[in-house]
Amino acid sequence: MVIRVMLAEDQRVLREALVALLQLERDIKVVGVAERGEEAAQLADSLKPDVLILDIGLPDISGLTVAARVRAQLPAVRILMLTSLDKPGVVREALTLGVNGFLPKGVAAADLVEAVRDVHAGKRVVSPDLVSSALAAGENPLTPRERSILQLAATGTPPREIATQLHLAEGTVRNYITRIIAKLRARNSTDAIQIAKHYGWL
Repeated sequence: MVIRVMLAEDQRVLREALVALLQLERDIKVVGVAERGEEAAQLADSLKPDVLILDIGLPDISGLTVAARVRAQLPAVRILMLTSLDKPGVVREALTLGVNGFLPKGVAAADLVEAVRDVHAGKRVVSPDLVSSALAAGENPLTPRERSILQLAATGTPPREIATQLHLAEGTVRNYITRIIAKLRARNSTDAIQIAKHYGWL
């Protein structure tokens, strides 16, 4: 049986290296690649891969948002997430979403290939280091919608454009931003972005 894999990673060099690595395996076929979150969600819906390898730090919408959408729409797809060790908050949240695997980006090539096979076989694969850091982190106070808005704000996208991209009224977006600032006890939106990044909630 050939495992159909889709990869979502915004860094071109890493994305191409991962594709080349996976294509070396006789039982793995990369059927699609994406570099942005929205693109990843739509492509997964179209391709319905066996395993989705998903980077947490995607542009436009986060890997967590993509994972939540894929999990809701395509429960049969196995999700293997990649992240850095400095974001324990997102690790904890991803585990609550029910992802099937969670590995650091610096994982050895052989371990990544084995993880793809394991999650496809129904196993859950999580790096012990990531579990430890996740347990030490607090709960993410932001809702998926709040996180999406803050993610866009972090790229410098003004409220009007955020509203257009997320199909919301501009006033609604501004209300969300005010709520986010209050939740994070921040001074302003810039401060809220820094706090969220620090705790791995963004």
